[in-house]
Formats: sequence, structure tokens, C-alpha cells
Amino acid sequence: MRIIVLGAGHVARALIEALHEEHDVTVIDVDARQLAALSDRFDVRAVEGDGTSKHVVGKAGAEECDLFVGCSPREEANLICAMLVKRMSSAQTIIRTTSAAYLEAWRERQLDIDFMVSPELETANAISAILGIPAARHTDVFADGKVQIVEFDVPADAPAGPVVGRALREAEVPPDSKVAGLIRGDRMLVPRGDERILAGDRVVVIASPASARAWCRVAGRSDERVDDVVIFGAGRMGTTIARSLREHNIRVRLVDAQRERLREVAEAMPDVRAFHAHAFDPEFLERERIGRATAAVFCLNDDAKNLYGAILAKGHGVRLTIALVHDEVSVDVYERGGVDVAINPRQVTAEEMVRFAHDPRLRQIAMLDGDRFEILDLTVRPQSELVDRPFRELPATGSLIGAVIRNGSVLFPHGSDVLRAGDRVIIFVEAQRASLVERVL
Repeated sequence: MRIIVLGAGHVARALIEALHEEHDVTVIDVDARQLAALSDRFDVRAVEGDGTSKHVVGKAGAEECDLFVGCSPREEANLICAMLVKRMSSAQTIIRTTSAAYLEAWRERQLDIDFMVSPELETANAISAILGIPAARHTDVFADGKVQIVEFDVPADAPAGPVVGRALREAEVPPDSKVAGLIRGDRMLVPRGDERILAGDRVVVIASPASARAWCRVAGRSDERVDDVVIFGAGRMGTTIARSLREHNIRVRLVDAQRERLREVAEAMPDVRAFHAHAFDPEFLERERIGRATAAVFCLNDDAKNLYGAILAKGHGVRLTIALVHDEVSVDVYERGGVDVAINPRQVTAEEMVRFAHDPRLRQIAMLDGDRFEILDLTVRPQSELVDRPFRELPATGSLIGAVIRNGSVLFPHGSDVLRAGDRVIIFVEAQRASLVERVL
């Protein structure tokens, strides 16, 4: 597939890292240094120039383009470049936007763009999913909510029990769930029946929503529902997250140091309590009993402030801290500092965009562990050589089918179950093998 990417920033880098090995990628940007960094690291073609110029877009090969992705921070440039590419080819066009006006116009079919991705909405959805499974470091909802993917860390001091330390064939694994992957250090272990979950392991589970919550206890945490969240930062990201949580009937408090922002919140969301205060004011945290909140989300525009605020909130009793990360290097610092969950809005945005470069049968994709692994939601072709074969006889492809959606019902397959044409399968696979799995199915 021939892909043109507008923008050479963080979102583009995450996108290109996932796509460059399988596709012919060209990147357009006005910043020569960022382009050089990308072309040196990845096998991509770089075109320096303004993406709103027809000449530059033509130089990038728009006439032969199959997919255009606009992820520049310049909203208008993404939109104009997408329209130029659309006129010069039959390419599918995807753009990143933070503009509520653009999103509304697109939904009303006033813009000739195939798909728009909002970092704020994607991040809000990711946080809502995390709050549903408090023990998870990462979670995604698949198949219209029927299947949940949960990635969590088993505590380093976890004692042996019904699941930890026992062979998987003997472990008391929650029903309607499958262990899809075991990550131990830098190694990925295939979860065969004789393999064991050990303290310190990272575990990927594909499960029903009820069973996904039951896995919280394996991670040494309660599966108590999160119903009270404090959000620090009332900017565009913080308010979008607040709206998403209110839709799930979660009580929300918003804290910001800018009084004008809080006035806007009060007008737009009268059911949300807004506080004019600093995230680092211990007297405010104590006075408003912030420590009694089930969770705190930090949406400040500075990673160091998010880290400090999360540690301070944890010291006052907040059980679950979620912090947005703007620099990938900060993820490890967050983890060592005690932040429970780090979410990178750029990575979440890239993840949503990546699926358009996969097989058209792919309905959804999730990237795990720095895109070393992927979860695919794929429909089985009638022509697939694997159709009508029991799962125990399927060839090894470095992947695991964790769930099957058939006639609206979910099946967590066993060895004797048979794969059928038209099945939607939820697959855990190493990223480098994803294209092979798509071809086989």
C-alpha cells in the first residue's frame, strides 16, 4: 500500500513505526530536521514542503496514493492536504483533529474526508475503559463491548495461589477468558498448558467484561467500581474526559488554576464540580478530601507536573492515578515514580489510525508493549485454509485466537471447537507477524 503521511511529529513517528515495514510510506513536513530523523530511522521517503501546496502533494506521489493520513498539528493543513489527495487519487483519507467544529461538520457529511480521529475522544475512551478495570495498565473494548482486552502486571511480591505459580491447565482461571500472552522481561512466552504465571509477569487476557474484572484479583487489587474521579486540568483534554466519565455515571470533580476555564466548565457542565486551585496545593487536597476519590487523572501539559501531582495525590490516599504522558521517555519515569497508568494521547491516536492500513476486514486494532504485539478483530474469509478445522489443529503462526464472535454470541474457544467462515476472531499476535495472520485468515 502507498501511504502519504502529513506531519513528522510524535503521532507520525508512532504511525510510521507500525507501518513502514509493510508499506511504501512518504512523509511530508516543513521541518527538515524532523524529516531527516524519520528517514534515517525508518525506510521512508521524505518530502520537505507545505502540505497545502498542490505541487508538494504531487511530488509526494498523491496520484498513486492508497491511503492519506494527516497528523500534523496544523488542523487546516491536514484538511486541505486530504482534500488535495482525494482529488488527485482514489485514496482513503484520515485526519487527526482537535476541532469540535471539524468533527461536527464531518459527522454531518459536510467534509469529504473518510475518517477523523480526535486525540481527546480517543484518550477519554481509553481512560473510561481503564476505570472499568482498575487493575489494568491497558485495556481495550472489542466487538461492541462483548470482549475486553486487559493487560496487567502481577505484583513482584504476589504469593503463589489458585492462578499465580500454577500450570495454566490447572490454574483457576476465571471462566470466559483466555490468557493470550505472558511477557516476562524482554521475552514473550506462549501461554501453553504447562506454562505458569509468575510474580512480576505482564499478562494479556482476552475475556468477557465480567471475567476481565475478576482478573483484577489476580493482580492483587480490588475489582471495586470506580465512581468518583478528580481530574486535574480543565483544558480541552480534561473537559472531554469529564464528559465521557459523566456519560458512564461517574462523579467528576475538575481542578484547574485558571479561573476562566472553570467558568466555561460551569456553563457547559453544570453537574461537574469545578475547583479553582493548584494540583500541588496540599491544603486544598486535604480540605476537599481528594484522597477519598477512587481515582485521579492528571491532564496537565507538563510531564514533570503530572508526575509530581500524581505522587502527591497518592500520598493523600488516592488509590488509582492516571497521568497523560507527552514524551515517550516519561513512561518509564512515571512507572518508577509510582503512577499506576500512563496514557500517551499521541500513541492512542496513532493506534486508531493504523487500522486503516491493514486488511479491510479488520474492524479494530490495539497495540501493546510499544507495538511489539497487536490485538486484531478480523473476519475469517470463506476461502481461508483454516475454515472448518478444529482449533487444536490450526498451524502455529505466532498468534492466539482468544475469542470468536459468531451469530452475535461470544465463544472463548477450546481445542475441539471449529473455526467457521464469517467468524469474527479476536487475535493476539506479534506485530511483525500481523500481516501473515491476515493473509492466512
